[in-house]
Amino acid sequence: MTTAVIRALGDLAHRAAHPRPETPCACPSPTVLADRADGTVVRSGTVVAKAHAPGTDAPGLLTRLALADDPRFAGILLAPLHPRPARNPEAPGPDPLPGRPVTLWPHGAPVDPGDPDAAPWEEAAGLLAALHRTPAPPSLALPPMRGPAKAALAVARMRAARPDDPVTAPVLAAWCRLPAWARDEAAPPPPRSSFLCHGDLHLGQLVRHPASHGPWLLIDVDDLGLGDPAWDLARPAAWYAAGLLPPEVWSRFLGAYRAAGGPAVRAEGDPWPELDVPARALTVQSAALAIAKSAAEGRAPDEVERTMLDACARIASLLPELAAGQSS
Repeated sequence: MTTAVIRALGDLAHRAAHPRPETPCACPSPTVLADRADGTVVRSGTVVAKAHAPGTDAPGLLTRLALADDPRFAGILLAPLHPRPARNPEAPGPDPLPGRPVTLWPHGAPVDPGDPDAAPWEEAAGLLAALHRTPAPPSLALPPMRGPAKAALAVARMRAARPDDPVTAPVLAAWCRLPAWARDEAAPPPPRSSFLCHGDLHLGQLVRHPASHGPWLLIDVDDLGLGDPAWDLARPAAWYAAGLLPPEVWSRFLGAYRAAGGPAVRAEGDPWPELDVPARALTVQSAALAIAKSAAEGRAPDEVERTMLDACARIASLLPELAAGQSS
């Protein structure tokens, strides 16, 4: 990301934090919170500006922003400061972010990666259950949630990073064992395709707002839409199945989701008939991104990345008829 773009995002955030520019302030310099292919996030004071990915579906983003701004989702989703993408009207010259919408958000305190024991797994589960239980406003034509699309993009990125590399073989084999809907090649089977879903749930998608003492809220509506709610449980399910998430943490998360009336899995008993396909898809997605990232950085996959690659190899070794039976 260029310095000019980061400066433009910082200016937008700073102006939003100070609607009366004549008022002096002592804000520190803007801080880059994230800079990835799927978005750049810059904070100035109490406001965060996000430049969304190139080629973002603008009408779909507007619909998602309107939903996050809907009072029915207060206490579940962090609401944007403005329900429409923003632009600095005083920025000289051409738009520094052509084709990239910018949204403005209140700053919230993220999950502390240095304190894993305090990770809000139960709170995340409760927020997901509330989101899944809330009907989508009939006035909004919500697009499909982008979970399967993100998995397909990860596989495409892996193929581009390591074309014809044997290391990709088990990942591609596991990918091919998934049903078409999980590969973003078809709609999910009804009736599990009409729930409101976040689409990319992980602990980085939660913040406290107000930052010092507020409740946890879900952020990042880029992938939000209608689909199978089990997808939102798929990443922790995949980590648990791969041995990266301790059984007691998985049990707390799943138990909190069920206690909150979440519809993604049955109320009791074995949850894997609903979770199997999404969890395998997230395993493939994680492994594909691990291969692409390690290739870009010129290194071998690390221990965690290797764990997801090994999980793909186990998925690929399933008998075809077993895989097909678990995909319905």
